[in-house]
Amino acid sequence: MENAFHFTSVIEESTNKLWGSHFAVPDVVAKALIRGEDRRVVCILNEKTEYQCALLPRGDGSFLITVNKKTRDKLGLRPGSKVDVGLRKDESEYGLPMPEELAELLRQDEEGNRLLHALTPGKLRTLLYIAGQPKNSDIRLRRSLAIVEHLKKNGGKINYRQLNEEMRGKI
Repeated sequence: MENAFHFTSVIEESTNKLWGSHFAVPDVVAKALIRGEDRRVVCILNEKTEYQCALLPRGDGSFLITVNKKTRDKLGLRPGSKVDVGLRKDESEYGLPMPEELAELLRQDEEGNRLLHALTPGKLRTLLYIAGQPKNSDIRLRRSLAIVEHLKKNGGKINYRQLNEEMRGKI
């Protein structure tokens, strides 16, 4: 990992209801990677698993990164496990990959493209995550269609419960 910071941290169980585990990021590393409000980074754990994420404020001036269950299970990590971390600044356009199916749909749908790109960066990343998560291209396409149709039907607003129901109808 070029232009990266490397360190060892320990997996901690979170008291936050949004995620199960996280690890602390040394202050000097966090300060070097944060640019204004932009805290997006690319993280590689134990030289095996790479993912895009954000440095999250802990509330005491320090920062942490969450680790989801799938990644913990893949690497055999539990609270108290040491983890080798590589971090670099995320220079990507969105902070997550743009699914090929959604990109093609947006090339063909000017209104859908405009509405999607008018969203806040966080909401846009959430939709990219939803569209890009399935391994199956047909499911990614159906999710992408549901997302664009939802935005157009709701004037660019997102009702996640309604979107979820609409995607279920398309899958």
